[in-house]
Amino acid sequence: MAEIPVLEVGLYGEPIGTLTLLSGDRTLFAFHQDYIDDPERPTLSLSFKGQSGELIQEVRPTRTRVPPFFSNLLPEEALRDYLEKKAKTAGVNPKREFFLLRILGRDLPGAITITPPDENPWSPEKGGLVPPGRVSRETLLRFSLAGVQLKFSAVMGATGGLTIPAAGVGGSWIVKLPSMKFEGVPENELAMMELARALGMEVPEVRLVPLREIAGLPEDVARMEGNALAVKRFDRIEDGQRVHVEDFAQVFGLYPERGSGKFLNGWRGLVRSPLPGPLPGGRGGVACSAPYPLPEAMFPFIP
Repeated sequence: MAEIPVLEVGLYGEPIGTLTLLSGDRTLFAFHQDYIDDPERPTLSLSFKGQSGELIQEVRPTRTRVPPFFSNLLPEEALRDYLEKKAKTAGVNPKREFFLLRILGRDLPGAITITPPDENPWSPEKGGLVPPGRVSRETLLRFSLAGVQLKFSAVMGATGGLTIPAAGVGGSWIVKLPSMKFEGVPENELAMMELARALGMEVPEVRLVPLREIAGLPEDVARMEGNALAVKRFDRIEDGQRVHVEDFAQVFGLYPERGSGKFLNGWRGLVRSPLPGPLPGGRGGVACSAPYPLPEAMFPFIP
């Protein structure tokens, strides 16, 4: 009997559900019964809460793509293009999001992890995965940060130098690379962050770093010139614990490309009620993220 691919969904290090790949390339998400029965369960997403705050347990299966909450954990646009090239090299069909989560799920935004129940990869017939030992360092998909700008998770050493981990896991900094389309994107983002800081907003630690000073970049990226923007992740704290976050597209249960309108309506309200904590960062129009537990200022603007 053929093995059914399953991914374990964890939150704060505890298993809470599964993603299962069914026939017809359909993906089904289901919560574990222990999570359902726990009155103190942590929130995965507001999109899984009903009008009265009850947990929505039945999630409609999706085809090719994973459900919207999980799809928003994956890269977009320029980052997705880069991912697709690397995925094909590593033997993964980049259009099938279930298998992208299998590759990227150990270091996702927030406190969520998505991993196989064991470390035995499925055969190529199950989605094109190859044994880890046969994937070279350069073909590893060494990033899992959602967004449209090419970026990697990085570790800062004791002397202040940044290194991209070989497995792409464990970094407490985000390294955003120069844009292939527009000049001065890292410099512009740094200027906007410092402007926000000058206006009294709390923003993460940021700095410009020459690309040549960042260790561990893939060869094709290391050939780029200019500066990268290093941003300290607000979903990771000093002792290594993860802070759960979600963006507006996830809150409203929308795929990334459909989230702009809902995002704008929610954000117009939020700017009238200042949020405590770091200034959220986002992907163009859809991904302004807020940390859990959610600030009370958000409550009037979420479903």
